[in-house]
Amino acid sequence: MAYRGACALAAGLLLAGCAMPYSPAPVASNFPSTHQLKVQAAAHWGVIARHMATELGPTLKTAPSRSLYVQPLQASTFGEGVKTHLITALVNDGFVVVKHPAPGALKIELDTQVVAFSADRPQYRYAGLPTALASGAWVLTSIQHSPEWLVTAGIYGYDAHRWFTAQFAPGDTPKTEMIVTVSVADEQRYYARNTSVYYTNDEDVSLYDAALAAKLAPPAPASKTFAVKDH
Repeated sequence: MAYRGACALAAGLLLAGCAMPYSPAPVASNFPSTHQLKVQAAAHWGVIARHMATELGPTLKTAPSRSLYVQPLQASTFGEGVKTHLITALVNDGFVVVKHPAPGALKIELDTQVVAFSADRPQYRYAGLPTALASGAWVLTSIQHSPEWLVTAGIYGYDAHRWFTAQFAPGDTPKTEMIVTVSVADEQRYYARNTSVYYTNDEDVSLYDAALAAKLAPPAPASKTFAVKDH
């Protein structure tokens, strides 16, 4: 017992020594795990626009007599697509949306900022799969293990795997992300503002920021020119 106690004390002192009470700089630590949506289709732009309309609706209804004008702050395929979806959502909700800026109209600004992180950023995956599979195995233990059951269990297990993991986007964690802000304002002040962040496919950066896509594009291969002389 005394030997075990000494070992435990030594281990505790060793661990305590690893956690220094003081350091010249803050110790890097991770944020709690969160989910972030990945934009992969033009239909998702419509989902984003409808979310904007829902978030802005309560504020816009306080001034129902004022018309609205939607303006993307950056020229991009994404900006124009979201503008179209947002106008549709607002008109369907009963708001007056004008085609051109008008005196007294509230301006709805769409601001998109695309950022590119390191290409070798850490890759993490969901941790719920083993639990889901273990739960499925526990539920199926009371069933007779006939050959037909094995086939059925395999199908159900595959379906359960797809069901539990369908919410997670396939592939590596993208290096490009998009910060989307929608604001309601006039010449004097902001009335409402909402910001969301999304992953984007690295191959689709040009849809969101053509200038950034040009910077991230690999350099063209070097070429040599040869001159042929007649002798």
